[in-house]
Amino acid sequence: MDAWVVAEPGPTASRPLERVRLPVPEPGPGEVLVEVEACAVCRTDLHLAEGDLPPRRPRTVPGHEVVGRVAANGPGAVRLAPGSRVGVAWLRSTCGRCRYCLRGAENLCPASTYTGWDADGGYAGYLTAPEDYVYPLPGDAPAEKLAPLLCAGIIGYRALLRCDLPPGGRLGVYGFGASAHLTAQVAVAQGATVHVLTRSARARELALALGAASAGGAADAPPEPLDAAILFAPAGELVPVALAALDRGGTLAVAGIHLSDIPALDYRRHLFQERTLRSVTANTRADGRAFLDLALARPPRVTTAAYPFDAADRALDDLAADRVEGAAVLLR
Repeated sequence: MDAWVVAEPGPTASRPLERVRLPVPEPGPGEVLVEVEACAVCRTDLHLAEGDLPPRRPRTVPGHEVVGRVAANGPGAVRLAPGSRVGVAWLRSTCGRCRYCLRGAENLCPASTYTGWDADGGYAGYLTAPEDYVYPLPGDAPAEKLAPLLCAGIIGYRALLRCDLPPGGRLGVYGFGASAHLTAQVAVAQGATVHVLTRSARARELALALGAASAGGAADAPPEPLDAAILFAPAGELVPVALAALDRGGTLAVAGIHLSDIPALDYRRHLFQERTLRSVTANTRADGRAFLDLALARPPRVTTAAYPFDAADRALDDLAADRVEGAAVLLR
């Protein structure tokens, strides 16, 4: 099969992705083999390719927002029949026995593994995945619109839970890429007032079209104090900016797996009056099921830029240069 691997992590200008031929993988016990229809391009893929996220294995196939169909079942995999439409997401496995798994926090499992990082992902014709971590998907929805839901949507949903937005509250969204544009729609649908802060003029236009109450520059002050905020941009310098925009008792959730260094915080300006700073680490399968149920019942407007599979390196380069509106998706 054709596949893309991270050959040598570095800036996208150095072409860290290499197109190769690999054997079609065999599904192991409890796994399914999935034939890929589409794979969205996540900023985490960019972090892996550029070396911000240290590789866990050489020449890994990235990609963890995969829509496809079950092509074969490994030994003991009986839940999903061949031909079933499925989604493969970031969380690939957990131990199920540690104290984090047992208390419902499997996203914190020390033995957790991840698609496109610990195992080959969706920048390929096929991939394998444990069937217990695969999500059933409708057979008739466009793969291009489903793929971003599997990470951008799920992680954004967990970030929305982590920021403790009160009913009808005021939410600040910093950065407005694939995850943010879906999360903002969920918040608006729930009755929140959403203020978007991002450096991209095109993203600000999209935010207003999707129901944001205002859209300003990344370092601008929102028009009113915020009850909660989510930082999607991997820019540590925006942490104090977002904290300063919070009202008393507000919470900032940082949604990314990678963040540049955070400048020194001033206790009184940024944290006093019970402001809270939180990280977001992956997601649980319960998060995934809850978000997908919500998104399939009331589909958000998923803004995508489609790329042929042959152009995975160009899609990653466009993402790095902020030339993608919404989510980039590789189509086979």
